[in-house]
Amino acid sequence: MSTDNYLRFIWEGCLRNEPKYQELLYKTLSPKMMAICIRYAKDKDEAQDILQEGFVKLFNNLHNYRGEGSLEGWIRRIMVHCAISRYRKARTMVLVDDFGEDNKMMAGTTRNDNTLEAADLLQMIDQLPDTYRSVFNMYAIEGFSHQEIGTKLGMSELLSRTTLCRARGILKTRLNKLNKLEDRELHAVA
Repeated sequence: MSTDNYLRFIWEGCLRNEPKYQELLYKTLSPKMMAICIRYAKDKDEAQDILQEGFVKLFNNLHNYRGEGSLEGWIRRIMVHCAISRYRKARTMVLVDDFGEDNKMMAGTTRNDNTLEAADLLQMIDQLPDTYRSVFNMYAIEGFSHQEIGTKLGMSELLSRTTLCRARGILKTRLNKLNKLEDRELHAVA
């Protein structure tokens, strides 16, 4: 049985409100959905809360899935919306013009042969201020437009664009500093 057919089989059990299928769906998809939640959360505990909220919302709205498109994609969208909703409730909108260097970003990075590892980049994204991280994730990773981001986060489209630009600037500055540090280390060894 293919993965899609297996997921549809589980889904049919969920639609009949059978707890064993709900548990099976959770166990099957929670690792992937947790990865999404972690991108939006401040820490793993908050990501776990978002995941739980997402699955509760999912199980309360099972019959809203019309069978159009990917079931996993529909569930993923629920998780993103839960993360955004949590962010909107908790946020205090503060734009940072001069974001200070965060030295803890430099500590504990895993580098290999002068290349930036995906984990390093994700760590840098995780250390962005909440608003920047949310806008960056929604635009660069989830594919939302600035208009959609503005609507979902309660900001103007222009502010979404500005926030993304600033988030990219912070990441670029950190990458440049990391590269300079690496160059100095290489010259010191040579």
